[in-house]
Amino acid sequence: MANAPLAVRPVTTKTDTRDFIELAYRLNRGDPNWVPPLRSEVAGTINPKKNGWFSHAVARLFLAEREGRTVGRISAHIDKLALEMPAEQGFGPGTGFWGLFEAEDASTARALINAAEDWLRSKGMTRAVGPISLSIWEEPGLLIKGHDHAPTVMMGHHRPEYQGWIEAAGYEPAKQLVTYELDITQEFPPIVQRIVAMGEKSDRIRIRTVDKSRFEQEAATILAILNDAWSDNWGFVPLTQPEIDDVGKKLKPIVFEDLIRIAELDGEPVAFMITLPDLNEAIAPLNGSLFPFGWAKLLWWLRKPQVRTMRVPLMGVVKRLQSSRMASQLAFMMIEYIRRAAISEYGASRGEIGWILDDNQGMVAIADAIESRINRVYQIYAKPL
Repeated sequence: MANAPLAVRPVTTKTDTRDFIELAYRLNRGDPNWVPPLRSEVAGTINPKKNGWFSHAVARLFLAEREGRTVGRISAHIDKLALEMPAEQGFGPGTGFWGLFEAEDASTARALINAAEDWLRSKGMTRAVGPISLSIWEEPGLLIKGHDHAPTVMMGHHRPEYQGWIEAAGYEPAKQLVTYELDITQEFPPIVQRIVAMGEKSDRIRIRTVDKSRFEQEAATILAILNDAWSDNWGFVPLTQPEIDDVGKKLKPIVFEDLIRIAELDGEPVAFMITLPDLNEAIAPLNGSLFPFGWAKLLWWLRKPQVRTMRVPLMGVVKRLQSSRMASQLAFMMIEYIRRAAISEYGASRGEIGWILDDNQGMVAIADAIESRINRVYQIYAKPL
């Protein structure tokens, strides 16, 4: 069958969309570490009516077929906000993207990437960056280290051979993203404990939990800090209110007040840390479907999750405090308070922090100070068109 003619065409029908979604389940079925996402979540990601990212982006989905059988998929997309960013921050004018990549073999991979590149060229793009699925805030990069264990919630997991296929298509590494893991049952080193204790004596500092009854206001506070804190980072694209609204709907069931902290300095919110119980532990056995009984199991789990792993997907300190001792102190205090809650209330024993840019010296220093180690590496590639 590998010698049969290969056709790559756009997704145009509901059947095409179903085939686009289902392919990942077939190709990854044999990988014990791949966690099947809920099909409803995947469908929502690629639906412009359900994903706020489409308020500033456009995308085209492609299928690869041999003899009527789906053997690959890819998205090509353009983010208008990414085009407006300075080129030295990774994106900028002329930069388009591709992602949601799955392929049976090398020839299929090459044909899919070619199709994505052709579409980007037709829209005036001069550079392709990928894989990014779909937003930099969703599942950026290709997993190149860490295939031996399952990803945490909202992290990607890819077949090892994809790296060689992408590089064979002429792509060069542009940036690495890393995650760190640590045993949270162990107290942090003495120096970190002293920094936390000193902060607790300061009348200027308050570390508070979020108030879920004021979800929209709390989200707005975190968004303001995030867009300021991350604005100089490589790959930064500002999060918009439509995205926050949609993400909020999806994440609200796994938002627990004692796992999200906002740090105030002299009464002003200046830092935050979001921690999520690893939903993948609950959905892994469901094979991507809530029916017939998956919904009941998931609802029961959500009442009071007991998990092995907690993931810290986002944290930030306002730009004016970055590189200061205060920034590190606030970070250590939030991490320590959440660590205590994760153990006592949720039975967690493991933490995962990230993703983090591999050259983010501040975050790398914090990760080193709490004696965590890199467990997964994601590579983002780029190529001139």
